[in-house]
Amino acid sequence: MKPGQYHTAGMQIDDPVCMDETEGPTVEQSLEVLSAALGKATEDLSAVRAAVDRVRVDLSAHNSSHSRTIIRDAERAVSHLRDAEASLKDVLKDLSETQ
Repeated sequence: MKPGQYHTAGMQIDDPVCMDETEGPTVEQSLEVLSAALGKATEDLSAVRAAVDRVRVDLSAHNSSHSRTIIRDAERAVSHLRDAEASLKDVLKDLSETQ
């Protein structure tokens, strides 16, 4: 290759022979991603729960004031957790129907 020239060989992304756009993730792939997300969420939720419990103890002992944004963010988190719980129940229902 001469200076200034680039190697351009490789798979074309928009080549219809190389990629079928109608095919999405498989059930196995979707469940693998869900399982990984659940594992990460389990760790994250445990850490957050421990931190929340520590702060609750401190708040009750010191009777200090905190920002109202904590209330807003806590309510939003609870709402998201309820949505996640409902979605996970749907997944479990779907899985039980396939057996």
